[in-house]
Amino acid sequence: MEVLSACDVHKSYGANEVVCGVSFAIEAGECFGLLGPNGAGKTTTLRLCLGLIDPDRGRITLGGSPIPQQARQARLRVGVVPQMDNLDPDFTVEENLLVYGRYFGLRERAIRQRIPALLEFAGLAGRARTRIQTLSGGMKRRLTLARSLVNDPDIVFMDEPTTGLDPQARHLIWERLRELLAQRKTIVLTTHFMEEAERLCGRLLILDRGRIIAQGSPRELIAHHIEPDVVEVYGDGVSGWAERAAGLALRLEKTGETVFCYADDPRALLAALESEHGLRYLHRPANLEDVFLKLTGRELRD
Repeated sequence: MEVLSACDVHKSYGANEVVCGVSFAIEAGECFGLLGPNGAGKTTTLRLCLGLIDPDRGRITLGGSPIPQQARQARLRVGVVPQMDNLDPDFTVEENLLVYGRYFGLRERAIRQRIPALLEFAGLAGRARTRIQTLSGGMKRRLTLARSLVNDPDIVFMDEPTTGLDPQARHLIWERLRELLAQRKTIVLTTHFMEEAERLCGRLLILDRGRIIAQGSPRELIAHHIEPDVVEVYGDGVSGWAERAAGLALRLEKTGETVFCYADDPRALLAALESEHGLRYLHRPANLEDVFLKLTGRELRD
């Protein structure tokens, strides 16, 4: 069953079209990823799907309700983890959850009954009376995740939920997201961490300049868009080596002091590197980050 669909959605700000004919459908119980460089239109797409801004053209349905016409009703069954934490610093952990739950019309008694389980889920058991100012960045992020679940939503929108977290906190949130998927919750995820998308998302689409440039499962995108083997070469003289080795790989890309070599069969390339004592190299399978960089480019986006 589709819980969210978008059909030919457009959104412009002045002469700048930031979402250009985006279409997709998300099934109940899946983790669906939106990837793209800065300015690709990911956050605008999420805001359109939530009915926070109106599309110029196109159709959106969330939980069976047309958006933006019935956005308020649809959002009663939605949780949101925003890109930036917006917890109230004057309240305790418990008070933040209580106030947020009231936005959904929940009674205080019902919210209080849910709080211990939410704090346990977020790794914040025993922190109910803690002031927000004393929490670490990782704790605040986990509390924002717990807060998004206070209304027991069917679908959770997560806009870069692990940005700025250390590896331990990131892995804890990944574990919690997998628990939500096991409960048949639907997750819509934007992230700049390709490993995160590859681990969590059953399907994803890649946006660039407001347009969909690829979509499918992580494995499908890797198989379709990139050579299976990558050899990263770096060290003194790597540029000269790359010129000599041009015929040993299907494709070479130089970024800074590293040459990325993409190949179907890397054996000749690896054999040639054995005699290059001034160079270091890493041989690995292709991943989603390789696909992302091939499709969107390596130049910096602001």
